[in-house]
Amino acid sequence: MNLVTGATGHIGNVLVRKLLGAGQSVRALILPGEDTASLRDLPVEQVTGDVLDPSSLRKAMRGVTRVFHLAGIISILPGKNRLLHRVNVEGTKNVLSEAKRSGVQRLIYASSIHAIQRAPEGVRIDEQLPFDPQNTAGEYDRSKAEASLAVLQAAREGLDSVIVCPTGVIGPDDYRRSEIGQLILDCMEQKPQFYVDGAYDFVDVRDVAEGIVLAAEKGRSGETYILSGEKISVRRIIDLLWEMTGRRFARIHIPFSFARLAARFTPWYYRRRNVKPRFTSYSLETLRSNSDISHEKATRELGYRPRSLLETIADTVDWFRRNKKVVSSA
Repeated sequence: MNLVTGATGHIGNVLVRKLLGAGQSVRALILPGEDTASLRDLPVEQVTGDVLDPSSLRKAMRGVTRVFHLAGIISILPGKNRLLHRVNVEGTKNVLSEAKRSGVQRLIYASSIHAIQRAPEGVRIDEQLPFDPQNTAGEYDRSKAEASLAVLQAAREGLDSVIVCPTGVIGPDDYRRSEIGQLILDCMEQKPQFYVDGAYDFVDVRDVAEGIVLAAEKGRSGETYILSGEKISVRRIIDLLWEMTGRRFARIHIPFSFARLAARFTPWYYRRRNVKPRFTSYSLETLRSNSDISHEKATRELGYRPRSLLETIADTVDWFRRNKKVVSSA
């Protein structure tokens, strides 16, 4: 039996589908009252629980041989976020503790490329760089780094554990509208698109799910594997969406200096309107950061081979066309 935390999320529901497609049994940890539309009609056992509630984890892990720990909170807003730290760090430590107690054979933790120490331009980012719990970029980065270090410590203490670090995720089955998913929908609805010069490494969610399964099957305990794709500019993504959606919308370039000034005020707007943030100092920093990211280790040791983003974007546009009515606005 496989237990998947964060099973309703983008990577989570695609991983569940991948495991089920391989004929494996899956148990999904579901928060009380959580929207489970992404798992609808899938033959998965759903158990109510919370990574902050060890007793619920203990029940969820009964009879489980592998745990895929994906549950977490992502935020690109500045400032402290106590719940984010509790879920991402304390929640991960709870999962590790209960996995040891329950005799789980292997744990795979989905960390993030942002947990790894920032590297200047000209330095290739790979697994030789350490996790950085003092990262100044944001609370999310620090929390994922701290959690990753806890997983490495658990591996040293005998829990068979592997870490994967995806880059920016894009792809079908995006029920909760990721940042790129929302961009695609906005383009399909012919909303004006404002962009700055910048690029980042994006990877297909299906390749991330495949990489996680490969890590579970072939990864070495105590090791980290970067699951990256390819670097692409924001302008290139928007131009591809112009072509693939067949819709016409305004494409407006914003000077970076102006965008950086405006980003001082956007967090206030997002918090006041209670909408998902897309344009903050953190997102700007990400687009200007070094994104020369290598997945050579995952390819060499696991057989990980991500597809072209042209295929990914085309498939994602097609998925949104067919599923727009069931996509959550959460």
